[in-house]
Amino acid sequence: MSLDPIQLTRSLVDIESITYNEGAVGLWLESYLQGLGFAVERMPVPQPDESRQSGERFNLYASADGAPPDLVFSTHMDTVPPFLPSAEDDDFIYGRGSCDAKGIIAAQVAAAVRLREQGVKVGLLFVVGEERDSAGAKVANLSPRGSRFLINGEPTDNRLALASKGALRATIRATGKMGHSAYPELGESAIHKLVLALEKVLALQLPWVEDVGPGTLNVGVIHGGHAPNVIADAAEAHVLVRLVGPSEEVRAAIEAAVAGLATVEFTLEIPFVRMRKIEGLETMVAAFTTDIPALDNWGEPLLLGPGSIHDAHTPNEKLSKRELFAAIELYTTVALRLLQ
Repeated sequence: MSLDPIQLTRSLVDIESITYNEGAVGLWLESYLQGLGFAVERMPVPQPDESRQSGERFNLYASADGAPPDLVFSTHMDTVPPFLPSAEDDDFIYGRGSCDAKGIIAAQVAAAVRLREQGVKVGLLFVVGEERDSAGAKVANLSPRGSRFLINGEPTDNRLALASKGALRATIRATGKMGHSAYPELGESAIHKLVLALEKVLALQLPWVEDVGPGTLNVGVIHGGHAPNVIADAAEAHVLVRLVGPSEEVRAAIEAAVAGLATVEFTLEIPFVRMRKIEGLETMVAAFTTDIPALDNWGEPLLLGPGSIHDAHTPNEKLSKRELFAAIELYTTVALRLLQ
């Protein structure tokens, strides 16, 4: 079977695989990898209750001959919504997942084929759930294959990431007393309390690290109330902090900021990660999080991939064809340098 990285990317993009619905793309990619002569196995990943779906989902692990790999390429098969089919022009491939991360899958597969031809023991690990909770990576971490290195693929403009910011999710909840809005003195607005709490949270000075930059905070979702003429008895906000170090200081600051107005529950933490430098390669710091912290049993991590994170998750997601082919060369070169 011939390998056309552009066509492979478009074929993957054209299979809708929004998180929790990765089964179809997994089946297609399994057959494709087998056609290239890889031994492929599935790692089942359960559907969480919140998905409200029953479809099969699984990671894929592929190797040349079943032998323990020295190095594994990894990225994710799921995408954010909405689904956008593929298209292309002379310079770019378009569509949901083109750069995050189906084009990366194509580059990693092509690099693995080249390395296999040179006798390198290489593996491929493609997981589900990265865009939500790293569920696939957590399952994969229970079954490592003994690799010395893990090259994780995310859009870094083909620059090697020296660090990746962590993430801390928090739900801030306020409660009050329902009443008629014409008589505010008879009620207690949970929304008003939540707004005051969020004002304090947004004013926090988050940690700053010299070679990484600042921690950042986003209030992404707010729920609460019943109607404009009803005093709200409950309200909540979902907040995401990008960490540049340990979370304890940030947790304490948020708890202090909302004290007396609301409560806070921390629902997810992905730690900040530093990674190695390789001489001669352009570098960057990833302000986003990845599956790397959940794959620590798969070897020393590196983060590298084609495409811009600024194009990911947008209506105009795209991947430069030039970057796609450059990534194949780069993945091959980095792997050989690490193993030599």
